[in-house]
Amino acid sequence: MNPTKTPQTMENHPVVLHLHPAIELTPEQFLEICQLNRDLRLERTATGELVIMPPTGSETGGRNFRLLGQLYNWTEGDETGIGFDSSTGFTLPNGAQISPDAAWVKLERWNALTAEEQEQFAPLAPDFVVELRSLSDPLKLLQDKMQQYIDNGVQLGWLIDRKQRRVYIYRPGNAVECLNNPATVSGEPILPGFVLDLSKIW
Repeated sequence: MNPTKTPQTMENHPVVLHLHPAIELTPEQFLEICQLNRDLRLERTATGELVIMPPTGSETGGRNFRLLGQLYNWTEGDETGIGFDSSTGFTLPNGAQISPDAAWVKLERWNALTAEEQEQFAPLAPDFVVELRSLSDPLKLLQDKMQQYIDNGVQLGWLIDRKQRRVYIYRPGNAVECLNNPATVSGEPILPGFVLDLSKIW
């Protein structure tokens, strides 16, 4: 270990288990694995690899809670969609099964799912997602994850980089926009009227 680095500055990379072609997990089997290992943050890539994410530190977890609180308050007042926390899995059109730090889905899209689909990793891309980078998260991995969201139908994505105090805004058909140390960020037009106060997140 490099003695000049502290645990807070070292990057935590996820562990990737390569299962294909030895094992082909079905979505139902992956859900069962997640339920049997609730202490682990698990995701599944479009090509079938099982990804074990490092746990979120307490500091980042607290800030994500404040982010979710703001999204919850707006969602309750707006009533056009439903919000989700970081424990929620979605199955993207490419087959990846992922869990954003925060997500929001239009109510008509959510209600179009069956009760069984809602109970599992819902087979849709959220309309809006957020990933909150902790001080130890590799930026490139999160940027790739954000691009996957957009490529699979997400309409608006925020990558909030606490380390550099930047917000990367992802939209389909547009170049990634980078805001340096913004005080707020707007959810328009996907989340009309929602403005995230970043003083609670930095």
